[in-house]
Amino acid sequence: MAIFTKENYISQPLTVLPGIGKVKAQQFSSLGVKTVGDLLYHFPRGYQNRGDICLLGEASMMPMSCATLLTVGSVPTSVRLKGSRIMTRFTAFDDSGKCVITFFNQPYLKDVFLPGAVFRFWGRVEKNGGRFTLTSPDYELSGEGRVLPEFRTVYPTTKGLSQKFISQTVAEALSYADLLCDPLPGSVLREYRLEGFADALRGIHFPQTYKDIDGARRRFIFEELFLFSLGMQKSEKRAPLPPEAVLGKADLKPFIALLPYELTGAQKKTLREIYHDMTGARPMTRLICGDVGSGKTVCAAGAIEIALQNGKQAALMVPTEILANQHFSALAPLFEKRGYKTALLTGALSASEKKKVRAALAGHGVDLVIGTHALLTEDTVFDDLALVIADEQHRFGVNQRSALSGKGEEVHTLVMTATPIPRTLALILYNGLDISYIDELPPGRRSVKTYTVDSGYADRLTAFMRKQASEGHQTYVVCPAVSEEEDDGDPQNDNVVPLSFVPGDKALSPIPMKAAVNFSEELQKALPDLRVGFVHGKMKAKDKDAVMKAFAAGEIQILVSTTVIEVGVNVPNATLMVVENAERFGLAQLHQLRGRVGRGSAQSYCVLVSDASPDSPAARRLKTICMTEKGLEIANEDLKLRGPGDFFPTASGGQTRQSGEFSFRIASFCTDSAMPDQAVRAAKALLEQDPDLKDHPATDARMMKLFSITKNTMN
Repeated sequence: MAIFTKENYISQPLTVLPGIGKVKAQQFSSLGVKTVGDLLYHFPRGYQNRGDICLLGEASMMPMSCATLLTVGSVPTSVRLKGSRIMTRFTAFDDSGKCVITFFNQPYLKDVFLPGAVFRFWGRVEKNGGRFTLTSPDYELSGEGRVLPEFRTVYPTTKGLSQKFISQTVAEALSYADLLCDPLPGSVLREYRLEGFADALRGIHFPQTYKDIDGARRRFIFEELFLFSLGMQKSEKRAPLPPEAVLGKADLKPFIALLPYELTGAQKKTLREIYHDMTGARPMTRLICGDVGSGKTVCAAGAIEIALQNGKQAALMVPTEILANQHFSALAPLFEKRGYKTALLTGALSASEKKKVRAALAGHGVDLVIGTHALLTEDTVFDDLALVIADEQHRFGVNQRSALSGKGEEVHTLVMTATPIPRTLALILYNGLDISYIDELPPGRRSVKTYTVDSGYADRLTAFMRKQASEGHQTYVVCPAVSEEEDDGDPQNDNVVPLSFVPGDKALSPIPMKAAVNFSEELQKALPDLRVGFVHGKMKAKDKDAVMKAFAAGEIQILVSTTVIEVGVNVPNATLMVVENAERFGLAQLHQLRGRVGRGSAQSYCVLVSDASPDSPAARRLKTICMTEKGLEIANEDLKLRGPGDFFPTASGGQTRQSGEFSFRIASFCTDSAMPDQAVRAAKALLEQDPDLKDHPATDARMMKLFSITKNTMN
């Protein structure tokens, strides 16, 4: 094996580890694991507590795998079945009874299970007639002074990679733990009493106790928040504008006069803040935070008006083609009346149409362009870009917003989000951004009636969907999973303590998740006369847009989805939102999902389906959302009940991570409301001491990798 150093070990390709050839490397690569460092940060999704031993009688009453300690009672025998399969059987026992254990196509096991030997088995014990049975369980030889690990780690995996192989490979990587440079400075570790890098890696990959898991998890949560804060503080520095680039005064009265409604007080306040920023001495970098339907877009339109009155250009970037078309339909007529030219630029346009729009932008024949990622291409050039707006900002990475802003000399930036975020937490998550809250809805908008029911209401819910369709309305159904979990090479993984587990939490055995693809098929069978569609994050963008367009056009009556429809088309005809396994969602997310309905004149409903225990934290969260529709109240309650982690964006749903996007791996498990602020303060202190991180190369390298950017981008 090559000679490694502290500086190069973590960046080595996986092929430096024993057993990793080209095929295995490709399989790991499909999980985003390409280097030794990627492997060490490939954290478990949970653990099997194999130290919790059950007697056969107890185990047979549990609907999931568990651990039993059994003594082999008979010599294994093998018989050949049809299809060339070989079945090997023997009996084993404990104080509560005897069990018949069966394996297939493993005849060599007759030399493993010797009568009198004691093994720890992991599998689902069933009782058929008067006897216990175990089929193809995992096993470990016990006794003779052997100390078996309490926990078995369960990793996210893919076809071809077994849990055992991943675990062995991680163990091999950790054998060089002494060569690991800690990305957290020693002063930070000491001040916040965090575990060192190597110890934390051992604790999260091979824990002996729940305390090991908790200590390792705390360290890596802090690390992510700290590195995130470092990156944000380095990237959001704003130098003063040169005098000639400062925008002049603008008159918003003609623009406001064209609006068919009266602005709310919160909208007027936000417009004043935007006006102050855009006519000030520094570039605007402002976040508008407000509920779905609160009127963020009209505030963005006011910013566009200021830029256009100054003879400049503006660009509005949105994550999907359908949202781009929606904004174009609403804004183009408004700005045409003001004498400005508006264009649409999306990937769906023909090559000649794109060329025409880009030529107009370069020649200032277009004042406002609304588009998707097509705005980011090198051949999209502006004559005099002064304002960039990113709608649903969490769908775009740091680099993407910077790339669009970089198409102008001195560009003002406005980003928007419909996710309700507590004010204190927003100051941390959006460090460097000024924040405007639109905390009131336009008058006349009807309240969405919200209810919580258990799965026993399934038939009545299906009937209610039919009733909505008969009245000409549509329904959203949101599921937490895409499809039934695929076999990952470890059939005994159905009793997994999640990485987010907190000792003392009663929710050890999770409620089974509803999957969008499977549930849509069930609904289609139950409602054959209606059209049921589904969308999820693993679909190609064009396929997803096609389904959303069909739903918006009323061609689909019921749309089953993952949370991809948090950001979606405005469908005023949708009057029912059903959220399955609602206990798996945070309040802020549920509130945003509810905002997809109630956008028309008809009464709308949100039904949260959950089998969570009435006295559980999940049930308390659901009760909260049934009682209020105010986003900030919900967000603050979510922060108290669930901790800050629920607000941190993660790469999920099979979506491709955007360039420059910081995807949290573990911070979403944060329950300590003080930790984000501590991480921000630690990052600020380090940058004051070492602005360019020259004395902390490991910290700098890890931060750059997580943001997927280079030094030139950050500075």
